[in-house]
Amino acid sequence: MAHSPVLIGTRGSALAVTQTTTVAEMLSELGGFNVELVRVKTEGDINRAALSQIGGTGVFVAALRESLLSGDCDVAVHSLKDLPTAEAGGLTIGAIPARVDVRDALCARDGLTLGQLPAGAKIGTGSPRRAAQLRAARPDLEIVDIRGNVDTRLARVAGLVDGGPGDLDAVVLAAAGLSRLGRLNMVSEFLEPSVMLPAPGQGALAVECRTSDAAEGPLSRALAAYDDTASRLTVTAERALLARLEAGCTAPIGALARVTEQGLALEAVVCSDDGTQTIRRYTSTAQADEDGARALGIRMAEELLAAGAADLTELAS
Repeated sequence: MAHSPVLIGTRGSALAVTQTTTVAEMLSELGGFNVELVRVKTEGDINRAALSQIGGTGVFVAALRESLLSGDCDVAVHSLKDLPTAEAGGLTIGAIPARVDVRDALCARDGLTLGQLPAGAKIGTGSPRRAAQLRAARPDLEIVDIRGNVDTRLARVAGLVDGGPGDLDAVVLAAAGLSRLGRLNMVSEFLEPSVMLPAPGQGALAVECRTSDAAEGPLSRALAAYDDTASRLTVTAERALLARLEAGCTAPIGALARVTEQGLALEAVVCSDDGTQTIRRYTSTAQADEDGARALGIRMAEELLAAGAADLTELAS
């Protein structure tokens, strides 16, 4: 693998290519090998139906994983919040690089904040989690289901992009994606976790490879060097919560773990789709390793279930 280039699989969107290029350059530097990007079309890129109708955000992942298993690429880069929690046979998350801004960002006309938007204002999002928390914070707003890449969504906001349809007052997007694309100038307000808890894994990338390639060799060493311990611990806790709830990536559930001086802390919320009911909990552990993170997420899920989470939204559990 040191002689032929390491093939890095990516979705074709501008955001995916941007973040994959960053990963590819870092792996090349750490491992001392050449890299080549391989663009893979996924069902989520082709089908414009609502995510909840076409199988959730896992539709962005399946084709990349198939390319890995077939040998068409050696590494795949995912937004970690898009990655299903179930293990994929033969594949391993070889690295979780340092996590960036976890927050959601409001991009509104005229620089308005969430509190300043007038009653009846239209906000676009394709995320049931964002929609539910927006409705909880501002039940007088109209939430519009939208799809499309970052620039397509930004063009929907009145006056934000020249020549866009401008049929919405605002959209909500991940701050991490806007930052990677150099679009932070479009943000009118960063939504703090107290208002909108992010999706489990938001702001983090997953660098996935074949399990056999994670064991030894230049790629294995580069992935190990690229892995960020704090990021791996926090997303492990958040994803363990999601897995125990058997909720899927599109459920109206937010979660955010933090490394603290005492260990690990986790905050989570489960919402009804209309935002009228929410259950929010906070818990922590002194065991700051992967087992402790996993146990923390499971314990939080049990607390949410005991408080009636399954009555608020559809959970397989």
